[in-house]
Amino acid sequence: MNTRWVFSLFLVLVFLLLAAGCTQPAAPPATPAPTAVETIATATPSPVATTASASLTPGPVQTLPEAWSTDIQVASNGEAVDPQITVTYMGGKGLNSILQLDVKVTRSDGIVETGSITKPLYKGKSVSLRSTTKPGYVDRAEVWVYTPQNDKVKIYDAYVPFRSYH
Repeated sequence: MNTRWVFSLFLVLVFLLLAAGCTQPAAPPATPAPTAVETIATATPSPVATTASASLTPGPVQTLPEAWSTDIQVASNGEAVDPQITVTYMGGKGLNSILQLDVKVTRSDGIVETGSITKPLYKGKSVSLRSTTKPGYVDRAEVWVYTPQNDKVKIYDAYVPFRSYH
């Protein structure tokens, strides 16, 4: 007698499971493509590589006012397997007032990589961009700071060698 109840209960459960799977709503109809062009602005925190022809010669830089002073460190990791140039925010009086740092690396093979260090800023926050390993060649790194008035000020522009022995 117990086997009949157990078997009957099992069959009812299987039937309910099958019925639940068959009663799900149909897939919603596909939405038609918009007729007007929509533009969506998104921030890209990841580095971007382009092949624009850029100058490898460093140019002039500006000095920030003392109230917005910013310290950065630019260095190559010196690894031949995965060469990177890392720009690290090292703090300064502008910690709470600087909006963002933009970084551009012009590699010696002509490829330009860009990245950003965005708020919240803190000591040690960094961005790494790909560099080259060609012996005897150096890459150019540029760093811009956005001030509280949203002015873009270049604070660093120099060669970054792949490896330095000193």
